[in-house]
Amino acid sequence: MSNKNKIIIAAGGTGGHVFPGVNLAKHLINENYYVKLVSDKRGYKYFKDITGFDISILPSSPLLKKNIISLILSSIFIFYSIFRSIFFLIVERPKIIFGMGGYASFPICIAARVLKIHYIIYENNLIIGKANKYLLPFAKKILISKKEVEGIPNKYLNKTFEIGNIIKKEIINFSPKHRDKENKKLSILILGGSQAAKIFAEILPSIFKECINQKIPLKIYQHCLPDQNEFLSDFYKKNNIEFEIFNFSINLEKYFFKVDLALTRSGSSVLAELTNANVPFISVPLPSSADNHQFKNAIYYQKKNLALMIEEKELNDKLLQLIKTIYSDKSYLDNIISNQRQFSDKNVYHNITKQLKNIIHEKN
Repeated sequence: MSNKNKIIIAAGGTGGHVFPGVNLAKHLINENYYVKLVSDKRGYKYFKDITGFDISILPSSPLLKKNIISLILSSIFIFYSIFRSIFFLIVERPKIIFGMGGYASFPICIAARVLKIHYIIYENNLIIGKANKYLLPFAKKILISKKEVEGIPNKYLNKTFEIGNIIKKEIINFSPKHRDKENKKLSILILGGSQAAKIFAEILPSIFKECINQKIPLKIYQHCLPDQNEFLSDFYKKNNIEFEIFNFSINLEKYFFKVDLALTRSGSSVLAELTNANVPFISVPLPSSADNHQFKNAIYYQKKNLALMIEEKELNDKLLQLIKTIYSDKSYLDNIISNQRQFSDKNVYHNITKQLKNIIHEKN
């Protein structure tokens, strides 16, 4: 196949890298590009419910610095990954590489540099990730979700472009007017993400029980791990809490029109999705996130009055009071929704297409 319109998107590791990559792939396919997705074993698990893509698996590893042995072994594996990526690119001969961040995108972008293939990197968090930081010098363009992204040296600002959050078009065009307003119960969507479902299922039920004790009626929609289904179901039934639990969904928007409020981790994509859909949310940053990027994401939305934030260690002390305030004062969430309506990522795909065409025009 000719490489004239072939684009490779490297998206592995966590869902925070994979799902923007999938969204980008759908858009580029609609723009008549041939798109191939590259992931690693960690990222590939997210593709089990996604069909219609050409996907290849390449090895990847972070640089481990626990001790000298782990450093040497991980360095050897990274070099091996780069060589595998070089051979892969020689066969595929793409026009451009998109690196979606995370260490899974590092080997193929370095291989692209060796073969003099242009690559673009995308950063959706508010601090540049470690892999992207190493890729900055050789990237043709650096696409960022927000201009407030930290960690990009001034010398690279001339090739840095704010494009917005690469989220699903269905969510960008989501119409909140269909949200159910007749239910008198406070409906809460709990989004655990890939690393928090277990913690939320352990901490939150007792807080919701206390809400019921204080005459605050609730309906809970909760993401949890499969082995937590029975415990949560029994607990909510025993305490007369209306609920619906689910283990994983790539179509979270089906819940957006049902709820008054969401409680979520602070990954960039999910916060952007909730904001675009005008769903008020309480953001709970993952304490162990790299460079504390989830805390920075949460603070950004809180300062702009687009959301609320509670740190995980403060959930038991603060969440109940916050729910009481929200339930007693309906304007509390209305003010957040009003601010969210001023925020939109509707231009993100136009911005991507523009930057991509500029590169292709230069190469031609």
